[in-house]
Amino acid sequence: MSFDVFNFAISFVDLLVTVLFWAILLRSIFTWFDQTGSSPISRILFEVTEPIIAPLRRVVPSVGMLDLSPMVAMILVQLIGRVVVQVLYTAGGR
Repeated sequence: MSFDVFNFAISFVDLLVTVLFWAILLRSIFTWFDQTGSSPISRILFEVTEPIIAPLRRVVPSVGMLDLSPMVAMILVQLIGRVVVQVLYTAGGR
């Protein structure tokens, strides 16, 4: 593959990780103010992030009323993104 393809892939992964990170963070903040999830933004954030958070919610215990699964999801998204970028760097011969 050419250098440009790897640059594009790395940029795409970086953008995807950033968008997912902020979507999870915003979802967490929105749940404080819109607990019913009735606003369109809340619904979009829920639909985008629920496939990531739902499996973690089954594994990560809650602390009282605090759901830690979004925090774990943000950390995992960052870690997985870094691993994928590193693999792309290595595959690209850098």
